[in-house]
Amino acid sequence: QVQLVESGGGLVQPGGSLRLSCTAPGSLFSINSMGWYRQVPGNQRELVASITSGGSTHYAESVKGRFTISRDRAASTLYLQMNSLKPEDTRVYYCSSWGKTEHHYWGQGTQVTVSS
Repeated sequence: QVQLVESGGGLVQPGGSLRLSCTAPGSLFSINSMGWYRQVPGNQRELVASITSGGSTHYAESVKGRFTISRDRAASTLYLQMNSLKPEDTRVYYCSSWGKTEHHYWGQGTQVTVSS
């Protein structure tokens, strides 16, 4: 079964940092892109950061310079290092994987709360 599991969310003060982790089947890393989304009003999800199977990374404008996506193929783990967190970053964050068909596999989500 395809199972993605996020961890690392929590409560942090503005300006603080968190690192999210996502474990996924190793097979996904060889053929799929991976990314982090966050829930927005209307129950929609916006792409925060992504990394292709070749290692090319992309970021939403709102997080450029603050967030870094990376993955460890050996550990079958995707990471999102979040620095300089802002209250507007408060969201449920989801790990996702997708291939050429654009079908997305999803994790269960992890809550990130940025508040003083």
